[in-house]
Amino acid sequence: MRSSCPIAGALDLFGDKWTLLVLRDLMFRQKTTYGDLLQSPEGVATNILADRLDRLCQAGFIEKRGRAYGVTSKGWTLEPVMRGILRWGLRELPGTERPNTNLHND
Repeated sequence: MRSSCPIAGALDLFGDKWTLLVLRDLMFRQKTTYGDLLQSPEGVATNILADRLDRLCQAGFIEKRGRAYGVTSKGWTLEPVMRGILRWGLRELPGTERPNTNLHND
């Protein structure tokens, strides 16, 4: 961590596009394998996906369960943040659409 600021610390962990998209797919789109995650419509490169999965595992947000990945209890603490980003995007970013996911009560 480069700073004692909690926002800076959080951004050190998941402050790039791909990390949150990997979490989105694991949390809300029932994607669990490396191959599933590669099929994300945003088109993540294999090396970036492997790096983000490793980072998320090392940080304790996800764990590898055999050939599949799953969100840990620590990872699920980010669910309100993900829902907040979703709501903000729908409200403030023209052209965005509600995803076809299991996000309820938004």
